[in-house]
Amino acid sequence: MWRKASAAALLALAVGYFYYGSPDLPEQILQYISLPNFQSSSQSQNSVEQVISAAWETLITLPTRQWSKVAVGVNACVDVVVSGVGLLQALAVDPGSGLDHEVLHSKEDLKEAFIHFMERGAAAERFFSDNEAFQRIARAAAEYPGAKLYVGGNAALIGQKLATYPDLMVLLCGPVGPKLHEMLDEQIVVPPESLQETDEYHLILEYKAGEQWGSTQAPQANRFIFSHDVSNGEMSSLETFVASLDEFEPDLVVLSGLHMMEGQGRELWEERLKEAVLAISDISKDIPIHLELASMTDKDYMNSIMQEVMPVVSSIGLNEQELLFLSQAGEGPHADLAAWKGIPDVGQVSDILLWILEQHGRSEPSSEADLTRIHFHTLAYHILATVDGYWGNQAAAVMAGARVASSQACGLQSVDVSKVELKAPLQFHSSHAEPREKLSLNPAEPVAVWRRGNVTFHMTAVLVCKQPLRTVGLGDAISAEGLVYSELKTQQPF
Repeated sequence: MWRKASAAALLALAVGYFYYGSPDLPEQILQYISLPNFQSSSQSQNSVEQVISAAWETLITLPTRQWSKVAVGVNACVDVVVSGVGLLQALAVDPGSGLDHEVLHSKEDLKEAFIHFMERGAAAERFFSDNEAFQRIARAAAEYPGAKLYVGGNAALIGQKLATYPDLMVLLCGPVGPKLHEMLDEQIVVPPESLQETDEYHLILEYKAGEQWGSTQAPQANRFIFSHDVSNGEMSSLETFVASLDEFEPDLVVLSGLHMMEGQGRELWEERLKEAVLAISDISKDIPIHLELASMTDKDYMNSIMQEVMPVVSSIGLNEQELLFLSQAGEGPHADLAAWKGIPDVGQVSDILLWILEQHGRSEPSSEADLTRIHFHTLAYHILATVDGYWGNQAAAVMAGARVASSQACGLQSVDVSKVELKAPLQFHSSHAEPREKLSLNPAEPVAVWRRGNVTFHMTAVLVCKQPLRTVGLGDAISAEGLVYSELKTQQPF
């Protein structure tokens, strides 16, 4: 008893000492440490996940007006998922130092790029230029013990997720070969023009949190993707996709695959991007278009997408690397950051999201741009930023995206609170600069809401899977789920 009393007195003195020097510090300490002797069990770290998960089940509700037909295009392939370190060892490649390459030309480039992203725990996707070398690596990957084949490509993965809703009709356009066609959900409609004789294969090199190769250790689980995929690389299905919309009559269009063109060289992507914008512009203005972004390295290409494509779509989905690269390409807020350090700062993320909607979206009634919604996701939390007056049910939508990230990463249909943990900050700021609002996330009502100008932000925590089974396609599932729970408002905005 005497020892406990002494410990309590010492802790009180220590907290009091720090409080005198920094009043915010005890708040920060208590946010991240668990003191079972001084807190009730309902507030302990172990129960926060249970509170959030239970709140999701109560608060996530479908909107009044739901989509009935969704058209998705245009990248589709077969994913070969394999242990990255295991495959590189099988290819007789020695570990070494990491170096990013915009385009991969050899096994050595592959090794260096893989290590570069593995030591950061970051996802990336690259084009492999040598077809013969790629086919040799692909054969080795398919034959590697434990290798698995899955539906791949953002469009096909989003289509698969949407097809889990029985009342939703889904059209998928993209290069669909025999193996992929066999693997797709039977609810998905594939136009005959999209079928081809051979499949496009993408290799996905996964690594686990803490996995080591040579001197490199992964801080978190993630994957490195590469392919030699010309059909998707040229977005050859885009015109077929747009042409099929007249007959299908969707009430939502989801577009992805622009990142695949980056590896084709500037001359091709410059011309093809213009054609893509013309094709997208042919879609009826009454139909909202969601654009799903993915990993890119060419700032000029990203800037072209930002200037030409973003203003003609209604919504975009992206992760923390894509968000920062987008800001770097457009010289936006926090562009001087080389990379995020740990969990991205909510205030900095909020600054970049606001900048995108103000510079390339319809944050003002006078703007001619169509962009009014951004769904941002990172490992620990998600944010939905929307221009006021256009979208409804966004609190439920952002929670639905977080819930599917928490369950799918663990390979489950629902959240198992014993297998997940909270990593998001429970206190943060609405901006990195003044004036800013101090905000907190209440686990019992796990959506923080704030406004900046004509933009409203909805943020929720993710319950992060402790031992993720599969990271591929999480972003696509998050965006798909967020769209299912979103509602386009019919009234006049502002």
